[in-house]
Amino acid sequence: MKLLKRVLLLLVVIIGVVVYLNYPKLNIISGYAAKNVASGVFLAHRSAASMNQYDNSAPLIEIASTEINESEQSASSTVYGMMERTAVYRDGLGAVLINDDYDPKALTIKPQRNQPVDTIPYPYGQAAPLDTVLADVDMDQINKAIAMAFAEPETQKTRTFLILYKGHLIAEKYIDGFDKDTPILGWSMTKSVLATCYGILEHQGKLEMDWPAPIPEWKDDERKNITLDHLLRMQSGLAWDEDYTGISDVTRMLFLDSDMTQAQRDKKAIAKPTEIWNYSSGTTNLLSGILKQQFRSHQEYLDFPYSALIDKIGMYSMVMEADIAGNYVGSSYAWASTRDWARFGQLHLDKGNWNGKQLFDASWIDYITTPTVNSNGTYGAHFWLNAEGKYPDVPRDMFSCNGFEGQHVFMIPSKDLVVVRTGLAEEPYFDVNGVLSNIVKAVP
Repeated sequence: MKLLKRVLLLLVVIIGVVVYLNYPKLNIISGYAAKNVASGVFLAHRSAASMNQYDNSAPLIEIASTEINESEQSASSTVYGMMERTAVYRDGLGAVLINDDYDPKALTIKPQRNQPVDTIPYPYGQAAPLDTVLADVDMDQINKAIAMAFAEPETQKTRTFLILYKGHLIAEKYIDGFDKDTPILGWSMTKSVLATCYGILEHQGKLEMDWPAPIPEWKDDERKNITLDHLLRMQSGLAWDEDYTGISDVTRMLFLDSDMTQAQRDKKAIAKPTEIWNYSSGTTNLLSGILKQQFRSHQEYLDFPYSALIDKIGMYSMVMEADIAGNYVGSSYAWASTRDWARFGQLHLDKGNWNGKQLFDASWIDYITTPTVNSNGTYGAHFWLNAEGKYPDVPRDMFSCNGFEGQHVFMIPSKDLVVVRTGLAEEPYFDVNGVLSNIVKAVP
């Protein structure tokens, strides 16, 4: 009996230590679960059951329990009844995790959208895509690539797949529960959307990439030398910990901060600009805050990505979510249908020209695809690159928008291709090189 008591006491102590050490993480776990479900249900119109079963099935996140409040358009999550977090949905601004700073009456404005009807076929308009057979496309090879993308559903977890060639939709496939209109969370593909806003402002003559970052707190220390270019290339030299496995700079920002533009702004320099390359979601949200500074009102800032880019190219399904303070979470939170993500890729393949209107200079493509020092040829300016042949069987001129769990918009100018893949697993489970190389073989 004494031995049993000692064993039980030891177990209690062990459990207590484990809970003590991991309790702060519960805040992140329940926060992730609540935010993900709220966005999935009220923005993407998915079922709570589907969001919980699939999207929240990641390690640790799967231990959270989430409930929906339809009348309040909110989702609340706990981990074994502890650390409840709630996310609420706001029309036009998406879902947001709330905290003591949240005041539902504080932010009463939302983006103004413009969705004109046209008869132009997809991808350049809203009409059905042309039923065109392109003689120079080997459709057997295309079908082989698509089959490869969906071959192992339990591990690859591909959800949607689409190919544009020469501005024509030549193939698309969706798993059950998803279709051409289902909004997909792009995660870090959002970074490329935010960056494109800078290209548009540059084209309009309103800023230049070599301008110093307009941060008053930096003007009297070494950070005064950081430019917009340094931020877009993730080479500012600012400290940042992009670790999603525990409590870090990025998880605190995404799941605890009310104003996500502040986290990177407050960091000290650990190197001079260009000396190191350090991928940072905080940097993108800082750029979102700097973008806000370019406008006289909050309303103009909220409207700009839509009026100048998103609605301009017909990405009407896209919603960019904002934090409590009303800043776009440019690092992570844009939702759009697979077809609309492909429109974004086509815009860049066409070097900023959309139905005869130039949204950004053609030279912007040269800028974003120029490899950043110390990135090993994998990163340009908020776009990923294949400049050093990371994918050996894919053309070196490929550039892409990449997001968590294998969200991709691949652009291959030399082949006139845009390829979109969304899912819940990335490399090595999804073979980017293998799938893309098969598509490349299908066209001249």
